[in-house]
Amino acid sequence: MSAGYSTGVRTLADELRARDDDGLAALLGARPDLVAPVPTDMTNLVARATTRTSVARALDALDRFTLQVLDGVAHQGEPGTLAALERLVPAPAAAVERALDVLRERALVWGPDDNLRVVRTVRELLGPGPGGTGPPLAQAAAGYRPSRLAQILADLGLPGEPDPPAALTALTRHLSRPATLAALLEQAPAGARQLLTELDAGGGVGTIGRADRDVTAATANGPIEWLLARGILVALDGERAVLPAEVAVAFRGGALHPDPQLSPPELTASQVGVDAADRAGAGAAMTFVRRVEDLLDEWALDPPVALRTGGGGLGVRDLKRVQAAVDGDAFAAALLVETAFVAGLVATESSGTSEIFLPTPEFDRWRAFGTGRRWAALAAAWLASSRVVGLVGSRPDGKDKSVAALGRELDRGTAPEIRLAVLSELASLTPGQTTGAVDILARLTWQRPRRGGALRPDLVRWTLTEAELLGVTGRGALTSYGRALIAGEVEDAVSRLSDELPQPLDHVMLQADLTAIAPGPLVRSLAADLSLAADVESTGGATVFRFTDASIRRALDAGRSAADLHELFARASRTPVPQPLTYLVDDVARRHGRIRVGTADAYLRCDDETVVSELVSDRRAAKLGLRKLAPTVAIASVAVDTVLATLRELGYAPAAESATGAVVLRRPDARRTGPRTAPKPVLSDRPAPTPQLRAAAVRALRAGDRAAAVGARRSAEEAERPSTLTEKPTSTSALISRLRAAADAQTSLWLGYVGDDGTATDRIVDPIAVEGGVLKAFDHRQARVRSFALSRISAVADA
Repeated sequence: MSAGYSTGVRTLADELRARDDDGLAALLGARPDLVAPVPTDMTNLVARATTRTSVARALDALDRFTLQVLDGVAHQGEPGTLAALERLVPAPAAAVERALDVLRERALVWGPDDNLRVVRTVRELLGPGPGGTGPPLAQAAAGYRPSRLAQILADLGLPGEPDPPAALTALTRHLSRPATLAALLEQAPAGARQLLTELDAGGGVGTIGRADRDVTAATANGPIEWLLARGILVALDGERAVLPAEVAVAFRGGALHPDPQLSPPELTASQVGVDAADRAGAGAAMTFVRRVEDLLDEWALDPPVALRTGGGGLGVRDLKRVQAAVDGDAFAAALLVETAFVAGLVATESSGTSEIFLPTPEFDRWRAFGTGRRWAALAAAWLASSRVVGLVGSRPDGKDKSVAALGRELDRGTAPEIRLAVLSELASLTPGQTTGAVDILARLTWQRPRRGGALRPDLVRWTLTEAELLGVTGRGALTSYGRALIAGEVEDAVSRLSDELPQPLDHVMLQADLTAIAPGPLVRSLAADLSLAADVESTGGATVFRFTDASIRRALDAGRSAADLHELFARASRTPVPQPLTYLVDDVARRHGRIRVGTADAYLRCDDETVVSELVSDRRAAKLGLRKLAPTVAIASVAVDTVLATLRELGYAPAAESATGAVVLRRPDARRTGPRTAPKPVLSDRPAPTPQLRAAAVRALRAGDRAAAVGARRSAEEAERPSTLTEKPTSTSALISRLRAAADAQTSLWLGYVGDDGTATDRIVDPIAVEGGVLKAFDHRQARVRSFALSRISAVADA
């Protein structure tokens, strides 16, 4: 038994009290839910540690071998012994003892090696037959009549017993001996052993029909009746029979787990090569970043409307538009929009009676970075996200409506844990190697058999696909920058990826067909200018931009002049500026702004009387409700934006103007939401408490136990003294620095604190953490962990 555990305890609470501080801190670290909030004393800790929810979380964190050892302890009943455990789980003694220490550390098993006890809630969660067996024989046969038990004993050649409990004990003792059971089965009819094998593999219980038939050794006909007559099978009811737990162990040769799995299965690796993986991943990363930018630029101009029902989200038609833009499938399109969402680059914004998806202000900050840093922001958000892209389009729980991308039904608490575990398995290989989803799933299943559920195989497969699309992996192998990312070394990941990416270009090649070809990624300023003046026609190794009337007008609307565009093309092109492009710019610029639109609801004016007359009489403009006020002015019955859009559809190039007559420069692609924060992952487990919090919690538990031993502890009002401290904090930043230094050094401080009534009192505290304007600390006078608002701390001094 490891140090830190007592050998003479009577209850779990006694065992926890007898632990040293390191042993208690280990329990709180292994089971984080026990520290939220910190228990008041050991009794409270035990109550919380034995709840069904807490115990289920603790079991979910155990690997297969540790669970097999737990099965062995639970199978023995109360009490168990280490000697019997080593027979039930025939693994090396050191491995069994290590697993047993893990169970003790987590307060799932307690007591010395010759008096092992299992927490009652653990037994309830493991079921009546730990290790995949049926219930114990005494429990299964509890409904048998005394005469039936006496007949079974007689048929086995055993002496009679005075009462049913004694008869069941004798029957159990006899049938739980492997040699005795083997000898009996040597005499069994054909098919009996196969029947037992099938029942044992299925959990011990099977439907056989008329299971409660009254049979004896003399009247038994066939393998089922032969087994029932000798108590090897026990009737549970009229239809079901069970192979009792003790008999199942004897049938397995005396071991509950004859072939214990001490370690996870090995990965089958194949070689890809570090350079090949990095090159492939860099191409995918660059493509993914560019597609996110292009998508959100498009949504800024033409935002999709969020669904009003079914958890909101993106409609199927809008997702198909994204799919067409990325030349991929629906999965790749959903990954693109979901990654932008979890990175905080896109959010919903109210627009009239609907919600629309728009880029956030964070998008503008993000796009100002280099490609490597932009990729790292996206990949890190994906890694931590609880959103499951693979569920998009599915109908969970038989619902009529499918799950939508960006909807509220995509969060799964185990997703980030499994995603990181999959990538960690790839990281465990030699750099440049890859393996398959089947091997990874087998290892994750060993590491946490009870965790993940039916979705785990899909999560493993989806993670590998997403990692390849994002460039975290290349050709199935973890890239060098992907390896740095999952290790938390973001700056290293940015540097490594940036080294793999081609240098941005500051030029394009203009073509006579009104296109421009960018043979690689462009510098940010040139990419922004071209995206404003041209539309992206195709992407790939080279990007093709096309110039149109609408794209040139978009640049003019944004404040560019014809001279600005001519200068841009002459400076950026490695080929002479084609004459058609020059003509296009001059023609659109000549027409741009001839018609002015302002607010009446709206009005328009044009120095050319003929144009105004044509518009008023044009049936295609009838929906504007135009009426002439003067030869060069007409008034409209619709809003300015509608007038502008309609005139552009009719081939005109109107410009908006202010009340003073000045041209209003508009950027239709610059729409943004208000300030937004990235969505937080929905996690199923609490993060592990810090060492400082664990240490403070242990002190609180000890203090609570001491207080309980001498009676109710004094109230905070009785314990606190009026403040006499004179050392005032010079500034908030200085106060935070001092508190954090004390937390790191694990030293105590005197704290002056102003209560709700405005009175300042002194108390001794042990700082744990400072965040969000709050100090979390162990208060010695109240003997518990408390939160103190920094704004109310009036003084601080060393204790």
